[in-house]
Amino acid sequence: MARALIAMSGGVDSSVAAYLMKEAGFDCAGLTMKLYENEDAGISRAHTCCSLEDVEDARSAAYRLGMKHYVFNFTDDFRRSVMEKFAQCYARGVTPNPCIDCNRYLKFDKLLQRAEVLGYDLLATGHYARIEESGGKYVLKKALDASKDQSYVLYMLTQRQLAHIRFPLGTYLKAQVRWTAVKLDLCNAQKPDSQDICFVPDGDYACAVERISGRIFPPGDFVSADGAVLGRHNGFIRYTIGQRKGLGIASSEPYFVCGIRPADNTVLLGRQNELYRAQADAADFNWISGTVPQSSLRCKVRLRYRQPEQSVTVIPTGEASVHLRFDEPQRAVTPGQAAVLYDGDTVLGGGTII
Repeated sequence: MARALIAMSGGVDSSVAAYLMKEAGFDCAGLTMKLYENEDAGISRAHTCCSLEDVEDARSAAYRLGMKHYVFNFTDDFRRSVMEKFAQCYARGVTPNPCIDCNRYLKFDKLLQRAEVLGYDLLATGHYARIEESGGKYVLKKALDASKDQSYVLYMLTQRQLAHIRFPLGTYLKAQVRWTAVKLDLCNAQKPDSQDICFVPDGDYACAVERISGRIFPPGDFVSADGAVLGRHNGFIRYTIGQRKGLGIASSEPYFVCGIRPADNTVLLGRQNELYRAQADAADFNWISGTVPQSSLRCKVRLRYRQPEQSVTVIPTGEASVHLRFDEPQRAVTPGQAAVLYDGDTVLGGGTII
């Protein structure tokens, strides 16, 4: 009997994923990653951190399903590969997606390695996506529930990883998952989905950046494209491309954040039309097939997690870089975010916008 390790976060999705793997005939065990200490997330040591509650929910669900449950301490890896990178990106004036880094460096690297060491054949998670095999290659596809699809944050997966990963929820609707959890009487059946970045529970990204980096980012100037000073900002880490609210600039026509320049501590403001770009570049690019196309290709691209896909011409410029030419200029193309390519339901690959 094949053995499967289930990454259980304490939420309803991963708990039902564990149930589905067991029902499919796998010898299963649950595993929960401890990723940070209370102080790392700005929570008092005396406070019962939500991560501890999540561990207990995961353990309860695993035991309810008759599975062993492990807890692995990955706090050092998480701080180095996710939290510190998050802070470093903001300090460079780019807007990161730490959930992608967590998938890349923790869930599908460290955790997959740990599964292999423990003798498990597969790693399963509660992500909403599908893996299929076609022509001797593994293919990553969107989930059938478009409202929950998480393929955007999985573009970094390789052929070797896909061969050892399962996404049991890929063909399920969220309502079916909830119903299954209720039927099984799982403790987290009605638990709300997490919305915030786990180590920024209050949503204050700037405070998290200063806490993690140990730096204070002072006020500076808002400037226009021609260098005119328009006002004062409260520290450039508090702004992102396309932002309109919270600028405090009185004007008959609204200003938007069009650029961030850490070198001289300025935030560039412009009008709506200045936000649009006809092309962009992406680095650290991963082609899921494992093969770089030898010529340009036409497909769709998503530039933010929930953004509608856009038509694009993709020109490979290296083993891990591409140039993107959009059919229509795109608003607020943001360095640090991911550009993910799609051919219908299939994820071709993705990289980081630069």
